Amino acid sequence: MMKPIFSRNEDIDRIAFLNWRISKDRHIQNLTNIAEGYLTAAIRLARLCLINNNDKSADIVIFPILMNANHGIEIYLKAIMWSLNVIMKSDARIDRGHNLLQLYRSVRSKIKSYGGNLTLKDFNEATAGLLNYLEELFEKTKGTDKKDNMDFSRYPFNTSYENHFYVEKFGNTEVDLENFVVRFEEISVVLDNIASFLYEHEIPEDFFD
Repeated sequence: MMKPIFSRNEDIDRIAFLNWRISKDRHIQNLTNIAEGYLTAAIRLARLCLINNNDKSADIVIFPILMNANHGIEIYLKAIMWSLNVIMKSDARIDRGHNLLQLYRSVRSKIKSYGGNLTLKDFNEATAGLLNYLEELFEKTKGTDKKDNMDFSRYPFNTSYENHFYVEKFGNTEVDLENFVVRFEEISVVLDNIASFLYEHEIPEDFFD
């Protein structure tokens, strides 16, 4: 009989606990913890490829690397949005959908309106690297407001079975893994700092009662 995947190991360092950093009463914090996990996974996997890519496995694992990176950004932006909605006493929580550029613009609009200790200027300066990546991503994927093409790293084609950009392109589509690690280490820190600041310092204390 096979041992269940969801089971203990005698060595505590060989166990992953799904709920050690998760709380039933801390929805926003849960989002940021999971977002951190996705970005950490992307960066660590890219680093492993840099250590040894003799088997050219980077050509395959680049897909989960990019999927994790983009999903991590999405969850961080949604956590930031939820915190801003709480601060502004809005009943809204998070925006639906996966359009990263739209989510970023929605967050920036909220930052401009909320009038707290994180100014729009500070936000723009801190997230310049993120915005640069998102604009590059949407140019590369030919994403639009109505069709973001964010499934490019999960499937080689969209829901209409149209090939994504790297399938149709004549010649190579490349990712500089060294640059990826440097850029996403910065993006990860910036998003976590903003999310943590809003959650820990800007949300009224009575929200946690």
